[in-house]
Amino acid sequence: MKQTFLLGALLALGLPARPLLAQTAAALPTGVTQVTSVEGITEYRLANGLRVLLFPDQSKATATVNITYLVGSRLEGYGESGMAHLLEHMVFKGSPKHPNIPQELTEHGANPNGTTWLDRTNYFETFTSTNENLKWALDLESDRMVNSFIAKKDLESEFSVVRNEFESGENSPSRVLEERVLSSAYLWHNYGKSTIGSKEDIERVPIDNLKAFYQKYYQPDNAVLLVAGKFDPAKTLALIKQDFGPIPKPSRVLAATYTTEPTQDGERSVTLRRPGDTQALGAAYHVPAGSSPDYAATEALVEVLTNRPSGRLYKALIEGKKAASTWGYVAMLHDPGYAYFYADVRQGRSLDSARVAMLSALDAVGRTQPPTAEEVERAKTKLLKDIELLFQRSDDLGLTLSEYIATGDWRLVYLYRDNLRKVTAADVQRVAAAYLKPSNRTVGLFEPDNRPDRSAVPAAPDVAALVKNYKGEPAIAAGEAFDASPTNIDTRTKLGQEKNGLKYALLQKQNRGNAVNATLKIRYGSEATLSNKPELAGFTAVLLQRGTKTRTYAQIKDALDKAKAQVSFYGSGQTCNVSIQTDKTHLPGVLDIVLDCLRNPTFPAEEFEKFRQEYLAYLEAQLQEPQALAFNLATRLSEPYAPGHPLATLPYEQEIAAVKALKVEDVRAFYKQFYGAQNATVAVVGSFDEPALRQRLDKQLGTWKASSPYARIPQHIFSSTAQSQALQTNDKANAMFVTMMKYPLRDDSPDYAALYMANYILGDGFLNSRLATRIRQKEGVSYGVGSFMYADDNDEVGSFTSYAIYNPDNSTRLEQAYKEEVERLLKDGITADELKAAKSAALQNFQVQRSQDRNLASTWAQYLTKAEGRTFAYDAELDRRIAALTSEQVSAAAKKYLDYSKLTIVKAGDFARSAKPKASAP
Repeated sequence: MKQTFLLGALLALGLPARPLLAQTAAALPTGVTQVTSVEGITEYRLANGLRVLLFPDQSKATATVNITYLVGSRLEGYGESGMAHLLEHMVFKGSPKHPNIPQELTEHGANPNGTTWLDRTNYFETFTSTNENLKWALDLESDRMVNSFIAKKDLESEFSVVRNEFESGENSPSRVLEERVLSSAYLWHNYGKSTIGSKEDIERVPIDNLKAFYQKYYQPDNAVLLVAGKFDPAKTLALIKQDFGPIPKPSRVLAATYTTEPTQDGERSVTLRRPGDTQALGAAYHVPAGSSPDYAATEALVEVLTNRPSGRLYKALIEGKKAASTWGYVAMLHDPGYAYFYADVRQGRSLDSARVAMLSALDAVGRTQPPTAEEVERAKTKLLKDIELLFQRSDDLGLTLSEYIATGDWRLVYLYRDNLRKVTAADVQRVAAAYLKPSNRTVGLFEPDNRPDRSAVPAAPDVAALVKNYKGEPAIAAGEAFDASPTNIDTRTKLGQEKNGLKYALLQKQNRGNAVNATLKIRYGSEATLSNKPELAGFTAVLLQRGTKTRTYAQIKDALDKAKAQVSFYGSGQTCNVSIQTDKTHLPGVLDIVLDCLRNPTFPAEEFEKFRQEYLAYLEAQLQEPQALAFNLATRLSEPYAPGHPLATLPYEQEIAAVKALKVEDVRAFYKQFYGAQNATVAVVGSFDEPALRQRLDKQLGTWKASSPYARIPQHIFSSTAQSQALQTNDKANAMFVTMMKYPLRDDSPDYAALYMANYILGDGFLNSRLATRIRQKEGVSYGVGSFMYADDNDEVGSFTSYAIYNPDNSTRLEQAYKEEVERLLKDGITADELKAAKSAALQNFQVQRSQDRNLASTWAQYLTKAEGRTFAYDAELDRRIAALTSEQVSAAAKKYLDYSKLTIVKAGDFARSAKPKASAP
């Protein structure tokens, strides 16, 4: 279960295809009342106090059940730090009707999780929309609401898993710095405490205390249940009444929290010293609650400061060459919260100069250099774009709406949107002047101030009064009920090819909000022409959008924000990938911008240098990071390509040297030699005008050819790579365990389906794989453990990779348990029941993936690269092969391809510290 750390207020809210028609009182189940309906979301209330939100969206093949409990670290008392988060883990341990929740989640092919933050805890499952799955999910959440085991035996294994999660956070200097700054900013309020809690409290919590906490807060009158996606509202409401209605309303009354953080009376400072290769700077300010009318203006203020590349901090720190990267966010919280700003500063650069530059920019925006109308309009455009794009995705609703529920009411998202539209430059300057004061901030230094200028943050307003009688706007355009079967995908997709060789796949479907996703894949070069050109593929792709003959980087970003588009460029090896998300109306303009970036880039020298500094800071941060180092070394040992080979993986030190040696002229030459569309593929999925789209593609890409020919570089399997190595990373609380091996297998080989399922059972199921069940659930020595397998679609090169995050003190237990589980799979095989459950889960998961337009576009773009051609008939055949598998076939495939003695094993962590004898108690 991940802990939620928000880098900005979560704004994802999906609006349904059409408003849910209000049911008459007679049509509602007995004991259920309708409360309100806004823009397609309808709220009901059960007699026991449970609030229910129904949000139908027939355009998706999935449904999501999300339950939000109004309990987070803000509600924890003395000695209870981390209790809400620990309880989140314990609720996955089972209940009388659902004794093995991880297994059930796997069997239903669900995409589940539980998350905890300052004001709330939530649990959700996204699954293929069937009556069986919906009944199961509602029954699961109703049973574990009040009947979870919360047993001492489970606590004894789980608290070390949570401690392991705590330690994984301790490996990140930036995350620890943020915790230290906030703990200094808050003297009394629990927002100054990490949600994951104190390690000492986690390890010592009595089971009776944890049960009491559970019984107090996990009750229907303290929960909001949401069902979103494809479902029948009337039948679903009846199921909810059936499952949750019998739970009695508790007799206890939850008292409102009353701790208020006093007005800060002077600048505070904190210094963090621990190993690392990149310096960092953070600053926090107290700001109003998420329900405050000023919250929207505060969000706009933070965007004015942190926008890339137009923000004040970006210009002062990045363009001013004081820092390598910078970001910031404002937390949306129930009580008055905080805004946080951060910067990475490379070694050798002055941290004090960066501090002065950051604080000067923060001070000036409310005093001497107020935000301009242009800056505020850019910020509003970006923030409103984010909301409107996410309005198109009902499957993201659950987690996002949990934040607004915790802030006070789910309808606050609409008030936030409405308030944001009304924000002016004067509003932004007013909140900057009110809250971005030296006396109201916490940074890494202390400076006496004899004449303090303090900020009094107002209390959270009466949310009920704010949302009373709110009606909202009409729901956005409806989407069709699309059948995501391979046959229908192939039938609905139009395939074609331009005269220069460019291939395309066009799948028109009516989406909610006329959403459209596209992927463009450009392939280039050969082994000979790409040799000894490290880092150029990645740098060239990223810098495509940093300036063209007619647009600057800032103009490109602003234009995409105004067009409500998300566009990313990524390059590696022989490929540049471009991903696009927008809507039908804006697609032509977005394509013009993207194609301008592809055809007319100028690669400005100043943008090249900015990105190089940012990337160097990222690489230097990996030099003592166990996870990064372990995967890097394991990959190099398993794939020992010769130095200079295009597929070779470089050690981080060599990669840093290669980046330092790059010149902007190298990037320009790389583009000129390799970029063209004769080996490109394009896939577009969603709502679009096909003739206009094809005309654009033909005009811009139909005759574009690279000067250097393309020849796919074959992958190789290297013999005798098995070995074991350990890397020492000083003062890192968490260690990383990685294994890898290669074998001859293609993704259409006869054994592929069987080996896929063998790995699915071993390490690819959510909390229910053999590795997770043994190492995390039973042994309690790893927060994250699993495995994955890969087989290429051209070369007979397959790979098996597994990993585990753990405390170095538990090395022996972890490695022994891992070895035993791998060898047990090879010796005993799998059972028929085990395979039956895994097949059901895997096949449902495939269906969920095919229902996501971004995945469809990406998959089509890859399928088009196949010389012999590939369609979703491949997916249908893989589904059939998996469905027909026997346990004997899967067991045989595991024995044929997997061998513990042939694994490359890499460990990275502070093993020297763990080897020291522990001091005994006096």
